[in-house]
Amino acid sequence: MRRTPRAVRTPLLAALLLALPVFAHAQQADSGWNGKVQPPQYKGTIFPPWQHGANNPARNKGLEFTVPEVNDLPDFHGDLDHPKLVIFVAGNYYFAMAPLVQAFEKEHPDYKGRVFYETLPPGILLKQMHQGGTITVGNMTWTVKPDVFAAGLKKIEGAIHDGVLTGKAIPYVSNDLTIMVPKGNPAHITGLADLGKPGVTLSMPNPAWEGVVRQIEASLRKAGGDALEQSVYDTKVKNGETILTHIHHRQTPLFMMQGLAQAGVTWKSEAIFQEQVGHPISNVDIPPDQNTTAVYAAAVVKGAAHPKAGLMWAEFLRSPTALKIFEGYGFKPAAAKPAA
Repeated sequence: MRRTPRAVRTPLLAALLLALPVFAHAQQADSGWNGKVQPPQYKGTIFPPWQHGANNPARNKGLEFTVPEVNDLPDFHGDLDHPKLVIFVAGNYYFAMAPLVQAFEKEHPDYKGRVFYETLPPGILLKQMHQGGTITVGNMTWTVKPDVFAAGLKKIEGAIHDGVLTGKAIPYVSNDLTIMVPKGNPAHITGLADLGKPGVTLSMPNPAWEGVVRQIEASLRKAGGDALEQSVYDTKVKNGETILTHIHHRQTPLFMMQGLAQAGVTWKSEAIFQEQVGHPISNVDIPPDQNTTAVYAAAVVKGAAHPKAGLMWAEFLRSPTALKIFEGYGFKPAAAKPAA
């Protein structure tokens, strides 16, 4: 066999060694993973579901098998075996649903353990409704049709107009925006205008299915005109400095705890909840002249299997008992109409 001369082998070996880092980088780039590579840390205090199982109103939970970040369905709650009340509620207050359902069951013992609810974004919930209630998550497919739908007032009125909901919209609480930041505010965010600064990484609700984007865009325009809105929701999305949520608001604090975002606009109630459960999350107030208020409402779903139960839930949401629970997260009783 012909051998390569030593004089040639030495520079060839050197060239190969120099190429190894480039090759390794190419291999890493081709892996499809652009985050920090590290062993998984399955800490229930960081990854959903949060609230230590309180958001599952099922009586018999059987074998409890939840692995945060892997086998985890934080937006589906309860027992699908013959529920007496099915609630589709926008994920804006997933954290408040546990005490609300518990209070409702206390007033109506017949519904104990028979409530099922989903807390996905309103746009996704409407898509599920248009699919006859059928949804697939991972390798599991199931069908559940809601009795009542709760979301922003405009979304509810639109669904009534489209014939998806019936009766009238029942408003119950209002909510204001805030800027969520990691504890200590490392990017030194002082207001909405700072979100447009180059280098400030953001987590923002997705306009494709999250109704809150309408309020956020209005506030961005109040604070910095069309240029600020364009920066946050166009320029920064394109250059990777804005991450759009894939699910809903619970991803924003998670992205911050993972070091992927330095700020994001959410509802004030969500920041309050994160602080209450001890996560390293804080928030920066948005002044009233730049803030935008949303009113939440509910209505019975057309063709619901349990329309009476759906109406009972909608009316319960504006009861003194429910309003006291909401107020614990910074909500206020609803005004007749949302602010512009």
